[in-house]
Amino acid sequence: MQKKILEFANLLRKSGIRVSVAEALDAFAALDELTFDEREVFRDALRSSMVKRTEDIESYDQLFDLFWSGFYDNLRESFDAATQGLPGSLDLEALLKAVQEGMANLEPGEVDLSELARALLTQDLSQLERLIREAAEAAGVSRIENLLQIGFFSRRVMERLNSEGVAQELRDLAARLQAAGMSQGEAEALQALIERLMEALRKAVRNLTERELQKQNFDYMERFRRETLIEKSFYHLTEEEVRQMREVVTRLAQRIKNILSIRRRRLQKGKLDLHQTLRRNMARGGVPFELSFKQRKKDRPKLVILCDVSSSVANVSRFMLQFVYSLQEAFTKIRSFVFVAELGEVTPVFRDNDINDAIDKALDGGDVINVYTRSNFGYAFHSFWQNFLSAIDKRTTVLVLGDARNNYNDPRAWCLRDVHHKAKNLVWLNPESPGAWGFGDSVMDKYLPYCDVAEECRNLRQLSKVVDRLVL
Repeated sequence: MQKKILEFANLLRKSGIRVSVAEALDAFAALDELTFDEREVFRDALRSSMVKRTEDIESYDQLFDLFWSGFYDNLRESFDAATQGLPGSLDLEALLKAVQEGMANLEPGEVDLSELARALLTQDLSQLERLIREAAEAAGVSRIENLLQIGFFSRRVMERLNSEGVAQELRDLAARLQAAGMSQGEAEALQALIERLMEALRKAVRNLTERELQKQNFDYMERFRRETLIEKSFYHLTEEEVRQMREVVTRLAQRIKNILSIRRRRLQKGKLDLHQTLRRNMARGGVPFELSFKQRKKDRPKLVILCDVSSSVANVSRFMLQFVYSLQEAFTKIRSFVFVAELGEVTPVFRDNDINDAIDKALDGGDVINVYTRSNFGYAFHSFWQNFLSAIDKRTTVLVLGDARNNYNDPRAWCLRDVHHKAKNLVWLNPESPGAWGFGDSVMDKYLPYCDVAEECRNLRQLSKVVDRLVL
């Protein structure tokens, strides 16, 4: 069993779930207290030992089913279906009893069934699973790489099992039993059962091959799923994809935080000062026994977010806020504001609530501003200019998210001009294509002169690219 635990730990690592040696040893210790017969307890015990991050739980559960028990369950379902509704009035138990009695009447050397044939005839699922897995290992199924190879490896496993020979063994047995006195109805039922058992065996082998493909390519499929979500427009996300997107956002934010951590450590150490090092080691003939570094302090920036939460950009606003708030430690201070026409600060909402609850309150609940009115960017910017311009200094990056659809109101671009003059950077993310900027009721062209960066942002890849530039 410990060998299986190690194989499972390696599968988790290959699929992107970090499992340390100590955690694998904890899983060994759990084996002293329970067995696989208690499947749910066994799964939870290994999960508590090996999984550290909440976002890895779903992947762990899928891999657990693939590795431990899913194939046996499928095997049982396949063979249960094969034995239902036999021809005639016989049930399986009566037919197998007739087969046993007939075999007892045959000469001792006349019946010499292979291991697989006996397992099929007696419905020994544990033995069948062992034989199929051994044949799969001998056939090299673990090397499967894509869907086109499922048929190829399934045939190789069936060849390793000698399925054609086994089927012929069972047919010959049925013929001998009929010749020895088995009734016509029983013989026909046995022939039908043999064909069904062989079909169930083929399905079980194919299922094992497909599961092996899932195991070997789980990390690829997960990365493909994440990449698909990253590229998909916020406008077209389903409710389930919105849930999955939260996991993707968290992972992207963690990646950026890891990079930031490495860079901070390098900054703390400083850059090698060659001239000072040589000067301090003149007494040693210039041999650099004592190194000197140039210390360079880099202040973390401040961030102010102005987020349009009108219905046309609600999904974009939701994910941008979640992404940036996942990176709070990268900034000295974050202040967030939402607007449609009115402007309201949501910084305390995020400070006092769970991140998802806070986003719901800011964007959906109307607790901060009236979100059911018509967009008016000029009115919102003027409110910010009147009440919060003093919050901007040369360390502040101002991040505006909105489509700049102003419903033909006064854009009051001069308010954004004053913000731009005081800030370090002013970045505008617009979910519309640049070809639409300035057309219809869009006033994006009026705001562009006061933006250091203005980019289209309709999916997570574009959003993360801009945030990378801001933080890194």
